[in-house]
Amino acid sequence: MMRLIIIDGLDGAGKDTHANLIRDRYLEKGDNVILRSHPESDNSYGINAKVSLLGEGKINYIKATIYYALDVMRSIKIYHGRGDTLIFVRYLMGVAYLPMPLAKIFYGFFSKILPTSEYMFFLDVEPEESLRRIATRAEKEMFENYEDLLKVRKKALKLANNWNIINTSRSIEEVQEQIDRILDNLDNGKKNRETDTISTGN
Repeated sequence: MMRLIIIDGLDGAGKDTHANLIRDRYLEKGDNVILRSHPESDNSYGINAKVSLLGEGKINYIKATIYYALDVMRSIKIYHGRGDTLIFVRYLMGVAYLPMPLAKIFYGFFSKILPTSEYMFFLDVEPEESLRRIATRAEKEMFENYEDLLKVRKKALKLANNWNIINTSRSIEEVQEQIDRILDNLDNGKKNRETDTISTGN
């Protein structure tokens, strides 16, 4: 059975850093691991989403949202069901950039039609810390300002009531230690369920 791990959160929360550490964890266990960090640069949807995010105005806002969703759905179509562990970075929480109540409506819709799992992590960080971390980046996306980060964080935390919410204001090592503990518990539960299925012959 494939393990689907979802890593989401604000810009600067450490999504790619911890996704790579999780990938290394399962590679060391001998898993075939696939990591997709959206928007990806290996297809036109991801490229256009990134270009739109670097633009300004309502048109780019709409284009970024559409292209991002298409990039995620492309990844699902191609990679879901392949490998032992599939890691998606930036997934359902893209809807948190939409205004309420649209964010809630679209989250409910996509969470029903897209694959989800117990392995969903929302990496949380205060907007001030997020801005401090992304200040060194060469490129600035349209939502990377205090007001938008504050609004998006508030909406995302409301939507993530069944996620594993991780405070990433601490060191990378401390954060990853907490993530690893959760992964250990989930993996052990998964093994127990598989053993029960085999023993009952179902």
